[in-house]
Amino acid sequence: MPSANDDPVQRLRAAGLRITTPRLEVLRALTQGPSHIGADRIAAAVRARTGSISAQTVYNVVASLIAAGLVRRIEPAGGPSLYELRVGDNHHHIVCRRCDAIADVDCAVGDTPCLTAANDSGYEIDEAEVIYWGRCPACVAAAAVSSGEGSRTRSVRQQPGETAREPEQPGSRAMSH
Repeated sequence: MPSANDDPVQRLRAAGLRITTPRLEVLRALTQGPSHIGADRIAAAVRARTGSISAQTVYNVVASLIAAGLVRRIEPAGGPSLYELRVGDNHHHIVCRRCDAIADVDCAVGDTPCLTAANDSGYEIDEAEVIYWGRCPACVAAAAVSSGEGSRTRSVRQQPGETAREPEQPGSRAMSH
């Protein structure tokens, strides 16, 4: 059952933002699309619904939604910025090195080592952005089948509610550090 938070008009009002067509359409694209989506795909979704929107308008709207706390930007190395509606918690992400699928990973419970830096240089740390890298279950299975090593491949399981995104730029791969 949809809640008031699912309604873009209510979300904008609750954040104290003016209700404009670009803001409504960008929020709709974020709500109806993959859970992690880039600006190009947001623009394409808005154009499919309204006929036009410039890339600069998408970036301006997303910036205002981030400032209002409605959207979060993540920046996986080697790829475009992605935007998501899951805000207000300190969750992390896992990215497939092979197909760029991405899923949310909840932060450690109890002791949170990701918020305890060895040397904080005087900063007050309130958030940590961790991106795990590996292969998604589909890529692990595909590699096992193609190499005939199914029984020697470690199984990776997705948790309920995890989603994957399609690559923004086919063939692009994130580089390892």
